[in-house]
Amino acid sequence: MIETSADTVQRGDRAGSFAEERHQRILSLLSERGRVRNSDLAALLDVAEPTMRRDIADLARQGKLTRTHGGAIAMRPQFEPDLPMRIGRNAVGKSAIARACLAMISDGDAVYLDAGSTILRLAEYLAEDSPHLARPRNVNVLTNAMPVAQTLAQRGDTRHTVIGGSFRPVGACFVGPLAIQSLTSFTVNVAFIGVTGWTESGFSVSDLAEAQVKAAAMQIARRVVVAMDVSKVGASDFARLCGLDEATTVVIDAPNEYLLKIAAKAGVEVVVAGDPV
Repeated sequence: MIETSADTVQRGDRAGSFAEERHQRILSLLSERGRVRNSDLAALLDVAEPTMRRDIADLARQGKLTRTHGGAIAMRPQFEPDLPMRIGRNAVGKSAIARACLAMISDGDAVYLDAGSTILRLAEYLAEDSPHLARPRNVNVLTNAMPVAQTLAQRGDTRHTVIGGSFRPVGACFVGPLAIQSLTSFTVNVAFIGVTGWTESGFSVSDLAEAQVKAAAMQIARRVVVAMDVSKVGASDFARLCGLDEATTVVIDAPNEYLLKIAAKAGVEVVVAGDPV
């Protein structure tokens, strides 16, 4: 079969469109995280590292990012969005993750609910009275997040305790030495922890004080469930929280072969959440 010039042009157009899609994904991750590594991007986008290096070089020539050794950083300074802004991002995926987490709570369980938009959605499901929702009863909730406590106040059969400390307005949560010390007085069956990034180096979050409280909560839990949407895979934020092997389970909203492969080696369960009802 003889290839015509039109076939060649069409194939070139397709290749160009794939590159444009990758470029948009790279810029989106940079906008959220501020910094990315070539190796993480290559695994996340399922391309070879030389291809990713060419993409980064192309975007740098266009003035859309700054190249670094092994990666790139955003042109504009990174900022941490507040909770209301985060709630609106990938709402469907977060609801699916929250439903999957809800299924891991049994009647009478003691659980820790972290600060963050995905965990807040889990608290909303716990507080919801719906015939379509299998909601566990008599759950005892420990939290450092004011929105979680306010949500659970709507349900009389869900007890909740708020640990105190220094209030962090951006995260709407309590942090600091007092919060960490308070956690040592409790034991929970499951700690549900939110993160803003995961690479092979481990889970990360945007604030060191929040990372310290999350780490303390993990220490008092018999089981640690990390809840994150799949866009966090390949992203690395300011403060490292822990390695993948320190989680019992990771709940995501869509399959990611890179995460599944690394988790299997580490002996960590990965749950891919279904669509929320």
